[in-house]
Amino acid sequence: MMKIDLLHTPEGVRDIYSDECARKLVIEDRMHKKIRQYGYRDIETPSFEFFDIFNKERGSVESKYMYKFFDRDNNTLVLRPDLTPSIARCAAKYYSDEQLPIKFCYNAKTFINNTSYQGRLKETTQIGAELIGDDSIYADAEILSMVADVLLDNGLKEFIIEISDVNYFKGLLIEAGIDHMAGELRDLIQEKNYFGVGELLKSSGVSDAQAKKIMSLTTLFGSGDVLCKARSLTDNETALKAIDRLEKIYELITKMGFAKYVTFDLGMLGNLDYYTGITFRAYTYGLGDPIVNGGRYDELLRQFGKDTYAIGFSITSEQFLLALERQHINVSIGKPDTMVLFDPEFFELAMGIVREHRMSGMNVNCIKRDTDKQMDNYLEYAKCNNIGGILYVGDTDNLTIIEVADGKQTSVKISEIMN
Repeated sequence: MMKIDLLHTPEGVRDIYSDECARKLVIEDRMHKKIRQYGYRDIETPSFEFFDIFNKERGSVESKYMYKFFDRDNNTLVLRPDLTPSIARCAAKYYSDEQLPIKFCYNAKTFINNTSYQGRLKETTQIGAELIGDDSIYADAEILSMVADVLLDNGLKEFIIEISDVNYFKGLLIEAGIDHMAGELRDLIQEKNYFGVGELLKSSGVSDAQAKKIMSLTTLFGSGDVLCKARSLTDNETALKAIDRLEKIYELITKMGFAKYVTFDLGMLGNLDYYTGITFRAYTYGLGDPIVNGGRYDELLRQFGKDTYAIGFSITSEQFLLALERQHINVSIGKPDTMVLFDPEFFELAMGIVREHRMSGMNVNCIKRDTDKQMDNYLEYAKCNNIGGILYVGDTDNLTIIEVADGKQTSVKISEIMN
């Protein structure tokens, strides 16, 4: 058996530390605050749940991509691959009689056992929101505008939110009499595999006219004009209602000032089977994968016993940070810390200075000076640890203040600092 290096992490997970971790926490906190401004309240669900919460009937992540294990009673448990089913379960349990909209937000880990060749993280941080109990276009518009607002508030200026509605796809299949082929066609259409879709439809015996309509889903993307073209392709009521809804949502988003960030892709059918209406993804340059995924899932809560509607989204924190890095967008990690460096004989005096500074709200890194270390060693340490200044306590009466940026030193009376 090959010996595992104890310093390595398993494939698909990684350590995040120092300034990168600080930036991640800053971004996540800022996203959370922006979502809270929309009236969403925090929710936490367990990191693992019973397998049935995420099984095939729920339409969540495929079973083969889940981390499964057993408890002492031989129940199959799963590390959550997706927050939405967990929140749906929770809402159905604790808000079963609530008739007005329920708004949740979260910051939590998900675990998906992606295949090795994909090169994706298997543990990611999701920041998101769920709006439960409102099936209106206004709920859809709020969620979409919130996505744009959150991205803008965190420094991202160039991004696109692609919107679709799975009911348009369903309507075309119903019209052609092949709605039973939805699963086979879904992946080919999302991959924009025009000829692959054509070959599959040819073998199904569908008419050439109907086949062309369905094949057009691989090319129906772009500005609002796409909706006009999509409308002209069908008379199916389900499909036309989907276009009507998208047009109304777009009108609302325009009034809210976010239309420039929105485009349409009617071949985007969602990566999860529980989506029942609009779906959307946000992309930015420098990344192939979306930084935001979301959509409407009006049937999911009913599976847990609450007859209501819902829509939500999640932002992958790690993907978002990578986008900022590749676009050279700086994330400020706040004001620098202060270091109090002291000689052992002045420990009590140093503790008084540390206490005063911490009580004033400052972050203070307190370190005993080693005689075998030069001041340059501590300056280098400070530069690597977001420390702006060093207060050196090496005297009963005087304190040496050292500016980390240029090494400039100033001596002041300790009594002045304490007062």
